[in-house]
Amino acid sequence: MSRRSPRAVVVVTGSELVRGDRQDLNGPFLAGELVSLGVEPARIVVVGDSPEELEAALRTGVEADLCVVSGGLGPTHDDRTVETLARVLGRELVVDEELEREIESVSRGHAERLRRPYADFAPGVRKQASLPEGARSLGLAGTAPGSVVHTGTAVVVVLPGPPPELRRLWAAALESAPVREVLARARVPERRTLRFYGVSESAVARALEQAGGEGDGVEATICAREFEIHVDLMVGEAGDRRADAIGAALRERLGASLFSEDDRTIAEIVLGLCRERGLTLATAESCTGGLIAARLTAIPGASDVFRGSVVAYADGVKTHELGVPEEMLAVHGAVSAETAAAMAAGVRRRLETDVGISDTGVAGPAGGTPEKPVGLVYLHAAGPDGEVAANFAVPSDRETVRTRAAVAALHLVRRLLSQGRDGSV
Repeated sequence: MSRRSPRAVVVVTGSELVRGDRQDLNGPFLAGELVSLGVEPARIVVVGDSPEELEAALRTGVEADLCVVSGGLGPTHDDRTVETLARVLGRELVVDEELEREIESVSRGHAERLRRPYADFAPGVRKQASLPEGARSLGLAGTAPGSVVHTGTAVVVVLPGPPPELRRLWAAALESAPVREVLARARVPERRTLRFYGVSESAVARALEQAGGEGDGVEATICAREFEIHVDLMVGEAGDRRADAIGAALRERLGASLFSEDDRTIAEIVLGLCRERGLTLATAESCTGGLIAARLTAIPGASDVFRGSVVAYADGVKTHELGVPEEMLAVHGAVSAETAAAMAAGVRRRLETDVGISDTGVAGPAGGTPEKPVGLVYLHAAGPDGEVAANFAVPSDRETVRTRAAVAALHLVRRLLSQGRDGSV
């Protein structure tokens, strides 16, 4: 009989998240971390700064094996996470004197820089140094301490809200004895990922169903992510044979659309293909405005492949920087297959690279015509072994059109470097 994986609840606090002023980055990060460690994230709860709602969320959290809380650790009146947790656990708040000295040292530095008396900071220091009885500090993020406490039936980890600080103290939490105790009961699942492009989510779902679907130790999820379709297979005990069968069936039915069986993004794959062949790469971007270059340069080490980008938004820049003939623009227009091809060729010359990618389109919401509607985008990729072109016309909002163009352009380069020659995107 297989053992039950520990369950976790993630509680993310902050009224700015509930109002939609900021996007929650901590919940998805922590859930992904927990899955990779073999802990099942039962739910992510996002709550504002209301004491009643926070208390209800924490009461739900401590029913799990592990509760991870982010935010609400500052010195002000609306930072209520620690005092609310103490109330939920039925424990007194106790000043950790060593922690108080650490926070005081940081705060005195702030006071000197701001030329304010330390007395202005002292109440906040004492508040931040107060932890539920039995809790221990994980270290400071600024003046906010992370902490961990064992309730007897659950482990609660409290982390700061800013994502970089949360991630740093999360690493410390993983080394703490209470969290290690939970992880010792976990079984890290094997995760297999198949990534498809140029096929619909319904077609992938149908192929998975025809393969027999999940079960027998395999949990399968299908997710559309930036115009790609990802199939994640979480393989439990005795699930290897079933996972092998599902993977083989999907390859047989959808092999032409399968581009990856690992966690690399399309940008990483393109850079890897260039690197394998010793090729350099540049982009000429119009409607994407640098999005393709941003995706490539987000990958550490991209500089050995990626030379640069020309954002040729105006027609004059297309002509002066990329050498697109004025006659071509007059006859075919800026949004055309001909202009996209000239842009790709131009950026190869201008930046002296082996491979050039280009895009030009109507991102909207204005600017469309019956002949060239909003959502029409032309793409071109050119390299030492030839060229490939593609286009799509998908009426949508500006952000979606631009994002789709950036993703499609990278897949076009992948096809070029993988010797693909069809023009579908």
